[in-house]
Amino acid sequence: MARLAAAVLVALCWAAACCWPAVPGAEALGMNWGTQASHPLPPKAVVQVLRDNGIKKVKLFDTDSAAMSALAGSGVEVMVAIPNNMLADLADDARKAKDWVKRNVKRYDFDGGGTIKYVAVGNEPFLQSYNGTFINITFPALQNIQNALNDAGIGDRIKATVPLNADVYNSPPSHPVPSAGRFRTDIAGLMTDIVKFLAKNNAPFTVNIYPFLSLYLNDNFPLDYAFFDGGATPVHDNGVLYTNVFDANFDTLVAALKAVGNGDMPVIVGEVGWPTDGDKHAKSTYAERFYAGLLKRLAANTGTPARPGQYIEVYLFGLVDEDKKSVAPGNFERHWGILRYDGQPKFAMDLTGQGRNTMPVPAKGIKYLSKTWCALNPNAKDLSKLGANIDYACTFADCTPLGYGSTCNGMDTAGNASYAFNAYYQVQNQKDEACDFQGLALPTETNPSTAACNFTIQIQAGAAAVHGRSGAGAAAAAVVVLVLLQLFALW
Repeated sequence: MARLAAAVLVALCWAAACCWPAVPGAEALGMNWGTQASHPLPPKAVVQVLRDNGIKKVKLFDTDSAAMSALAGSGVEVMVAIPNNMLADLADDARKAKDWVKRNVKRYDFDGGGTIKYVAVGNEPFLQSYNGTFINITFPALQNIQNALNDAGIGDRIKATVPLNADVYNSPPSHPVPSAGRFRTDIAGLMTDIVKFLAKNNAPFTVNIYPFLSLYLNDNFPLDYAFFDGGATPVHDNGVLYTNVFDANFDTLVAALKAVGNGDMPVIVGEVGWPTDGDKHAKSTYAERFYAGLLKRLAANTGTPARPGQYIEVYLFGLVDEDKKSVAPGNFERHWGILRYDGQPKFAMDLTGQGRNTMPVPAKGIKYLSKTWCALNPNAKDLSKLGANIDYACTFADCTPLGYGSTCNGMDTAGNASYAFNAYYQVQNQKDEACDFQGLALPTETNPSTAACNFTIQIQAGAAAVHGRSGAGAAAAAVVVLVLLQLFALW
């Protein structure tokens, strides 16, 4: 009977697709799944990538129904999100918060549905660049959403939190060490109220930490201090040595929490990562170095000096490049993915944190448009309108790789024009009229890519050949029945 039960369990597990690849070190690892792309990967393909790589947690930026449907029954733990532009309505009316929870949480919260664990209320709403737009509405929205979760009878296992940028806390210029960390003076009272509310509801504090931005925003920032391999001059803090900015930043938050009486509050790192294009410091070699150090530390549960040996829940940012993201913060915004736009890995990355020279598992079954590019017409005579046409192409397609310090920077005028024209042509699904530009462009089957600069061929929209759960489930169920019949016959 014991062997029978074990065999049945194995068969059922396979049928339910609940058996994950063994990926030690990835237990604390989550992934941000953004969808601001002209040709986003099909949700089923994304969920399969998560599963193939042993990623058991995902953070969304909304509650997209296609994504939630693909995640249903996958076993992937989900943080759903409320965009900032919805905070005002949810803050003003508790009934709207209850309705939001009903439509976006309860709807998916059933056996075999989504495994929702958190609701992210807004995204970095206290950024100073927002000029206080969300200052007075974020906390009421947080309260109403958590209360709605509680009223729905699910608040004990689904918690509301607010992903905040690391600029909500700092150390004073007179004493710039982590142990002196305090919440920003202009929002200190508000942050105290939020922390107390989170603690009351046993919810975590969520923070986004970006060592890359330390480099991007300050040319004098020591490069090695952004990484984890010990090459930087350490910062001394009352006998504690900080050898990287991630630890220093995290412990500055711990000090700020301690200062308001909640030094033991659980902290989730909602976003951390390194972009690979769009800036002189945004390159694959640096991303590979950064992730190698971070993942090794996560796997070892190293913690930080203020919280040594402690588990840190971390969501990498992000999974796939997004060519429609705003570049207001910088051209690098479209290049945060550990995977390219088509779900293929960019660099070696051992998600187990064991330091192996291995690549992430790529998306499977992705179909591409035809091997046709759009390039500058070599016979074009009048180039007087070339600049205007390049500008037009780059308004509606991603030309950030052409910028200073980027992978396609340094090409001649013809190369720049061809890149821009091709980017637009691909976004437009290679329509004939999308490769004309007043006679300045022509389609070509000759790949104009260079060793450094890739001229992309876009994927077919929604065309990943990923096995649906229904077909796989039916096949698996047949296997289960067969196994059961054989075993019962033997028994």
